[in-house]
Amino acid sequence: MSELTINTESLLERVFYPMTNVIQNYAWGSPSSFTQLFGTANTAGEPQAEIWMGAHPNGCSMVDTGAEQTKLSNLISQNLNLFLSDKIASRFGELPYLFKVLAAEKALSIQVHPNKQQAELGFEQEEQQGIPLSASNRNYKDANHKPELVYALTDYTAMNGFRPISEILAHFNYLDIPELNSLVNDLSGDQTPNGLASFFAGLLSLQGEQKEVALMMLIMKAKLSPTPLFNLITELEEQYPGDVGLFAPLILNVIALKPGQAMYLDAETPHAYIKGTGLEIMANSDNVLRAGLTPKYMDVKELVSCTRFNEKRIDSLLLEPTHDNGMLEYPIPVEDFKFAIIEHSEQREIDTQGAEILLPLDEAMTLTHICGEQCVIEKGQSVFIPAYAQQYTIDCSGRVARAYS
Repeated sequence: MSELTINTESLLERVFYPMTNVIQNYAWGSPSSFTQLFGTANTAGEPQAEIWMGAHPNGCSMVDTGAEQTKLSNLISQNLNLFLSDKIASRFGELPYLFKVLAAEKALSIQVHPNKQQAELGFEQEEQQGIPLSASNRNYKDANHKPELVYALTDYTAMNGFRPISEILAHFNYLDIPELNSLVNDLSGDQTPNGLASFFAGLLSLQGEQKEVALMMLIMKAKLSPTPLFNLITELEEQYPGDVGLFAPLILNVIALKPGQAMYLDAETPHAYIKGTGLEIMANSDNVLRAGLTPKYMDVKELVSCTRFNEKRIDSLLLEPTHDNGMLEYPIPVEDFKFAIIEHSEQREIDTQGAEILLPLDEAMTLTHICGEQCVIEKGQSVFIPAYAQQYTIDCSGRVARAYS
């Protein structure tokens, strides 16, 4: 692995950097999805959960410089302004996003990501307390927020944001679990964000016999109620038996994305990916506060302090892109990243103002630069394009995902 030392003049001789990406083999991943979509080999039959495209230290992509392979982070660090643009280099000091393909065979944990201010404060406090970054009880791995967008490649089931309190009460009144009567009555009497916060914290804090009996009654009721919602709870119970997160589908919106649909996940909003394969782009952060469906550490007090207890209408969750001559651009309310789907392209010229990663989803693509450089990228492979490219031409008969800043 080379550390790569090159001069500015040689940097400008190349504009397309084919990437070799890390595949994360988390237990919840799919052994077949990447193979079915992209022909990716998986001879060991392992669960393949995420393909990471970016410069994150926990899974940095390698790039082909023409002479050798080097880490993308090393390449960019040679000249931040050239690779990222003056504006992005000054604002972030690194590639500000991480791009992924994510394949969930089993549900991921219910998560909340802190906002930027919370992340900075929490990270600094844990640093001062001397909690190692690798510690299981560490909440903040960095000082950054982690807004996310997910774009479905297959049918994709997720949870995102709190249901209306009236729906939550209707679900728990139907369950009629004596062990939860006090929590439900309190929420009924205080149908505000404060009331929802107390209810959520109380539910996640259930212990001992009270928790066991409540979950037993939930599963009994779910098996006697063959509706999609209760069928989901039954499926999750097979993956996470005895987990208080099994109540989450009654509290959070359950959304089923069709291929080609996308949604945005705000900071301070509980969410979980349940099943399916999609693209995910996020700020370059690893901060996660968990709220169930996990054997990992849960800090309920910190979680509640970083959660906005606002109702989210399910019809507000989908992102509608703007259409511009076959370019579908998705509105994202943060500066860290942008995302677009480029539909069938014949010699389409694209102007770039920052660092980009392109991923062809259906067919191979050919990229051409005015300097004469040409590059062919196969379906499911990716390429890094620095800011100094300024403009390139793309030729592809299928969709191309574009992550940029």
